[in-house]
Amino acid sequence: MRPLILPLLVLGLAQPVWAQSDTGAGPTAEDTVVAFGAPEPVVIDTGDSRHTVMAELAVTPEQMQRGLMWRETVPVGTGMLFHYVPAQRAAMWMENTLADLDLLFIDESGEVVKVIAYAQAGSRRSLPANAEVSGVLELAAGQAIEMGIRPGDSVHHAIFGNAELDALDDTNETGNDAAAEDGADDTP
Repeated sequence: MRPLILPLLVLGLAQPVWAQSDTGAGPTAEDTVVAFGAPEPVVIDTGDSRHTVMAELAVTPEQMQRGLMWRETVPVGTGMLFHYVPAQRAAMWMENTLADLDLLFIDESGEVVKVIAYAQAGSRRSLPANAEVSGVLELAAGQAIEMGIRPGDSVHHAIFGNAELDALDDTNETGNDAAAEDGADDTP
């Protein structure tokens, strides 16, 4: 997907709508190298379960325009997280994206507001969020359904200001596990 007038990105293969025109140069050109940092954990809480994916971040205009373009595959458990500052009505398209993707549109608090499953590789069709979003998480096609992700679920990462909550939850769970291992038992 490529960015058009409205930023719509899909896990690195998609681009925001605002980057729609391709002159053969710039971040969308196949031979242009766009650097992304190391993948970071992104936790998706469906209410029934938690899933962690390792996602590259797209935060600069060049990274957001490039996204997952020209990548032949997106391995299961990986993706790309686009960050919009400020939050905005975003739309994505899949031109120059070689693999189908699932798109999760996420508001400023980390709540999933829309899921588009199986966005078709190579399509120039605009895929809008229909709401203001702060992020779009692109995953390999089929992952959203397999994980049971729906609107209302939450995505945890520092860009949504909720990664610390996960750390506290993990600490509390670890603390409870440690107490059990020390022989603490609440049963009479």
